[in-house]
Amino acid sequence: MRLLLLGCSGFVGRELVPILLELGHQITLVSRQALPLASLSGDDRFTRVRLNPAEPASWQQAALLEALATAAGVVNLAGEPIAEQRWTPAHLQLLRASRITTTRLLVAAMAELSQPPAVLVNGSAVGYYGTSEEASFRETTPAGADLLGQLCQDWEAAALEAPSPCRVVILRIGIVLGPDGGALGKMLPVFRAGFGGPVGSGRQWMSWIHRQDLCRLIAIALEDNTFRGAYNAVAPQPIRMAQFAEALGRALGRPSLLPVPAPILQLLLGDGARVVLEGQQVVPERLLAEGFSFQFGELSAALAAATNPVPR
Repeated sequence: MRLLLLGCSGFVGRELVPILLELGHQITLVSRQALPLASLSGDDRFTRVRLNPAEPASWQQAALLEALATAAGVVNLAGEPIAEQRWTPAHLQLLRASRITTTRLLVAAMAELSQPPAVLVNGSAVGYYGTSEEASFRETTPAGADLLGQLCQDWEAAALEAPSPCRVVILRIGIVLGPDGGALGKMLPVFRAGFGGPVGSGRQWMSWIHRQDLCRLIAIALEDNTFRGAYNAVAPQPIRMAQFAEALGRALGRPSLLPVPAPILQLLLGDGARVVLEGQQVVPERLLAEGFSFQFGELSAALAAATNPVPR
């Protein structure tokens, strides 16, 4: 299958692209970066297009239009990181443009084609549901009323405007675990030095998924016509932050007793700290009902794999 990938040159893409190539797909990757996935240079099944898909002018470029016109499937994970900067007005605008504007432009370009791609796998996040220390969220739960809930709702709505021949799969992704990026990548050096511990109260829920399981899910959703609509892309065992920190300490053979006070994160990240300090207990109800098999369904196995990765 010919695939067009947006937002897949970073932490998730480093694993997703090789998996898709191993499955026999041909890939065009759109990225603002000059040399994403440099190890794939010379592979004739893999093409890079260096453009910013959030800019309307990019969708006038022949290379991008040709890649879209010949694609049987699209994976759109484009989006600036949520919790790495203060939520200034300018950064909030960037968060929305990188997700919603990109998706609107993609869908509009698809609508111009006589034969649009057969499937669009589009990102979203568990932030769709808002936050709670007690509630449990399933795919049928309404969107939260907070900023992230509205952001995810608008992002999903943009994807659902894809032309009707296109099957749309939306993945509400939790915290992705892997050794070389994401939240765990930032935590590992601190824990390995013996200074790790829970963030904030420790009572907030973490709904997580191992990166390998997420990439397998994307690959299956591209090819399995029964996948349609929104899915919670999380493992079946959400866990509170205090227990996560304890499990990570055990996996590394290090103490996990030094909490990170909430005010420190709020000082560094402002409103962005809410992503770390508040959480949600999310259940992958649809994935379980449809028989998706998690390779890393238990946190201990996921952390063991993420802290002692086997080279591909």
